[in-house]
Amino acid sequence: MSEDLKPREEPLFPDDDVAETRRTPIPAQHGPAQHGPAKHGPAQPGNDETLEEDEGSSEVLEALETREQNPTPPDSEPEKKRPRKKRVALMIALPLVLAIGGGYFWLTSGRYISTEDAYVQQDKVNVVPEVAGRIVKVGAGENQPVKTGDLLFAIDDAQYRVEVDQAKAAVASARLEVERMKAAYASALADKESADQSLTFAEDTFNRQDRLHDRGFVSQSALDKARLDLQQAQAKARSAEQSVMSAKAALAGNPDIATDDHPEVMQALAKLEAAELDLDHTVVTAPANGIVSQTDRLRVGQYVTSGTSVLSLVETDEVWVEANYKETELTYMRAGQPVEIDVDTYPDHPLKGRVASVGAGTGSEFSLLPAQNATGNWVKVVQRIPVRIAIADLPKDAPLRTGMSVSATVDTGRSPEMPDFVEKGLAFLGFSFPTATAQAHETVAAQGVTQH
Repeated sequence: MSEDLKPREEPLFPDDDVAETRRTPIPAQHGPAQHGPAKHGPAQPGNDETLEEDEGSSEVLEALETREQNPTPPDSEPEKKRPRKKRVALMIALPLVLAIGGGYFWLTSGRYISTEDAYVQQDKVNVVPEVAGRIVKVGAGENQPVKTGDLLFAIDDAQYRVEVDQAKAAVASARLEVERMKAAYASALADKESADQSLTFAEDTFNRQDRLHDRGFVSQSALDKARLDLQQAQAKARSAEQSVMSAKAALAGNPDIATDDHPEVMQALAKLEAAELDLDHTVVTAPANGIVSQTDRLRVGQYVTSGTSVLSLVETDEVWVEANYKETELTYMRAGQPVEIDVDTYPDHPLKGRVASVGAGTGSEFSLLPAQNATGNWVKVVQRIPVRIAIADLPKDAPLRTGMSVSATVDTGRSPEMPDFVEKGLAFLGFSFPTATAQAHETVAAQGVTQH
């Protein structure tokens, strides 16, 4: 079929409106009709046009019914304006959020000082036996909580009991010796009294013999014998005097001294006390409330020496946080300021505390080998100073262990000074903003010095 004989169709809905359906009629052809049953005789052109119009009408009706069932929503004006409203709201909200965030950052900058270089601290005691010996009993297990006076371990005390008995015997012997000294002193006094009497008699005899010899009634030999007796009596008197002084000195210069106050007895008593103390040290008890550690290496029969650490005790009565802040962050930090503590082990259990004290020096100053900046090349490094933080209330359901990592945030209470133009603008709008003055800072500093 040639191109001139093909039907030319137009869209059913030109410009979104249903219009007349125009279809180019098909020219009449000789021969049998193209539609309908075959008829004898020449084809009728009028019948073909009527058939095409009926088919076109049916298609238009179907299209109209479909459009009525599924109508196309018209483009409404609110839908066109909605994206514009969103853009306007975003343009207003974004600067507002930025302004609020910037204001909050400005208000809190410098007030809250935080660090993650902070750890839980507890006193640690190295348990050292005072005496040497073999362990006969271990009373505490690894990581076992103990109270003051609880048995940790015991050492064989047989040797120390013998030493106590020997010390007791030495005390008894010293007391007897003091009593003997007192008796010797009394005997020396008696001997001195007898020597004094003999001396007096010898002096009288010599004087009498001397007078008689002058008158010629006594011979020279009798006078010489009287002189010799006098000399012997004087020697005995001097010896008796020395004996008394020696006996008195043995009694510490006090003849009436109490037996237990005598130095020898006191020395013996001291040895006895030392022996009893060593005996007591064979039983090692907990010096404080806490948790024992490293007891797993203690065994019955193991020999321990005095002065050697055998286990550790971590005290639980006092717990604090040691936070290492940069030296540039301590400008407004003072004792007594509140602290919020976040323990890494218990992220949902924040703790409250306060600044107890600020370290006397940087950590490098107390190290084993302090830095020597006078030699070699020097590079400035910001130092850190330890700050002790007291915990307000120890949690019972969240036990703290020494060495735990925490985050500590100190509220210095400092607000930055507001620029004049911002303060005037806020005042013009009717707002009042708290600002930190220099006088307030000086007051806080003075309070911190007073607390120290």
